[in-house]
Amino acid sequence: MATEINIGENVKKYRTKQGLSQEDFAKKSGVKYTTLTKIESNVIKKPSVIIMAKIAKALNVNIEDLIK
Repeated sequence: MATEINIGENVKKYRTKQGLSQEDFAKKSGVKYTTLTKIESNVIKKPSVIIMAKIAKALNVNIEDLIK
């Protein structure tokens, strides 16, 4: 059985590594603050590809890095 991918944990890990608050990251990524908090808290488990692309670009990582 495959382990569940936690995109929210990965987003938070990369965001905090860069020293960004959720609010600053929302501005940088162009993703709504409420959406980001829902992703990081695992309320939204499968964000859209468009949202993932914005997040990855703002974090300067590949989408693949967020879904490992």
